[in-house]
Amino acid sequence: MKLHTLKPAAGSTHKEGKRVGRGEGSGKGGTAARGHKGAGSRSGTSTKRGFEGGQMPLYRRIPKFGFKNLNRVAYAPINLDKLQDLADKGLTTIDREVLLSNGLIGKKDLIKILGRGELKSAVQITADAFSTAAQKAVEAAGGSITASK
Repeated sequence: MKLHTLKPAAGSTHKEGKRVGRGEGSGKGGTAARGHKGAGSRSGTSTKRGFEGGQMPLYRRIPKFGFKNLNRVAYAPINLDKLQDLADKGLTTIDREVLLSNGLIGKKDLIKILGRGELKSAVQITADAFSTAAQKAVEAAGGSITASK
């Protein structure tokens, strides 16, 4: 180590920003790099998201259509073929914890069993909702369903 090779640790120092509005000699005097007049040159100015300088903003130019139901209940769909995969692993009861541990649902998801695929094993299923086709298929395979609501 030599004195001419010493320098601060990486990240411990940073460049000081330009000091604006401190005289013409700095190159940033006069208007302090804010331009002339207008809202942008004043203190406390801010523009809302989507502001395009007075031009009609994009979110207002694009036509709106459709309907969003605020009371919609969203379910995480689980089909019979996924349940059969779990039954092939040796599971006879399938509930929220089993589906969560296998990564098929999220922690706060509501579960709906749907009828795609085929179920050959008799399993006991607990879920929030069932389609009619899924309900018939589970009972035809000798299983039982329980609504957790």
